[in-house]
Amino acid sequence: MTQKRIRNMEEFAAVSGISRPTVSKYFNDPDSVRRSTRARIEKALERYDYRPNIFAMNQNRKLTKNIGIVVPFMADPVFAEHARNIEQRCISAGFRPTLYSAHGDPALEVDILDGLRSLKPAGVLLAPLGRASDQKEIEKFCRDVPTVLFDSNIEGLGEAFIGSDNFSFVSQTVEYLTRTGAPPSFFEMRTPANPNANKRRVAYIQMMDRLGLEPHIIQIEGEGWAFEEIGRRGALEILRDNRLPTDSILCSNDRLAIGLLSACCELGYRVGRGPDCNLRVASNDDHPFARFTCPSLTTAAHDYDSVSNRSVETLFELIESGGEFRNREETLFPSRLVLRNSA
Repeated sequence: MTQKRIRNMEEFAAVSGISRPTVSKYFNDPDSVRRSTRARIEKALERYDYRPNIFAMNQNRKLTKNIGIVVPFMADPVFAEHARNIEQRCISAGFRPTLYSAHGDPALEVDILDGLRSLKPAGVLLAPLGRASDQKEIEKFCRDVPTVLFDSNIEGLGEAFIGSDNFSFVSQTVEYLTRTGAPPSFFEMRTPANPNANKRRVAYIQMMDRLGLEPHIIQIEGEGWAFEEIGRRGALEILRDNRLPTDSILCSNDRLAIGLLSACCELGYRVGRGPDCNLRVASNDDHPFARFTCPSLTTAAHDYDSVSNRSVETLFELIESGGEFRNREETLFPSRLVLRNSA
């Protein structure tokens, strides 16, 4: 028998070389895993003299079935798509998910977390506002409640972060636009609401430098989450003043791109790949409405299913590990380029 003290299921899984979900499955029902896997687990149990806190596990299952899901802005279809998938996974696993929206308000975000703390949930999946968040309050909450961040990251907070690889988004769109026509300018808000926007700007500059091209960043005024209207107003001003440095535009996100397409339509600019078109427009996210814009929007798509599923799986693993991982985990999923008529 080893003298190493194993504190929780996550540590036991690590030293035994067996995944946490499989170990958890064994403790729920030893006959639910393969005979060879069961033998490995039982050998490791004997070696490390580990026994799970069955009382705590049962408490989690019988008394704390609540899962909190917090998003920054429920009216944003990107978050609605993530939340829909997460809710379904939680319900199918026997938990009771409750969905909250901060509506872009950092004070409301803190109030939501305070209310969740009083409900003593089994765990929380949090997509924070990011730059606008009260990080001290979120840090305090993460110490009290098993929390996994998704979509928008705040470095070091929560036991894990699950999201999309922003460089993957931008590198694919820049490479495609450059290969098929004029290099793109980057269209964004001067004060972005979501932290992913900053990562996408950095990725655009890096890709343009890598290709030996001059980056052109178009920043428009506007704050908050009304991206379509902000994009429309900013694009009208840019187009009327003839301030476009190139005839290819890469938007920071699809909602800004929808606003830009509206401005183009209003001013008579033809967008697309044809010889009679004035502009090519591409973007990032694959907003659920992106295929229905006119023209349909070329974009780099989130892997919604993978981000949502892994977020839920990670939270379940965290709950079964006693609410703490040995090291903070980060998982990023690449995007995929979706070619449509706008570029």
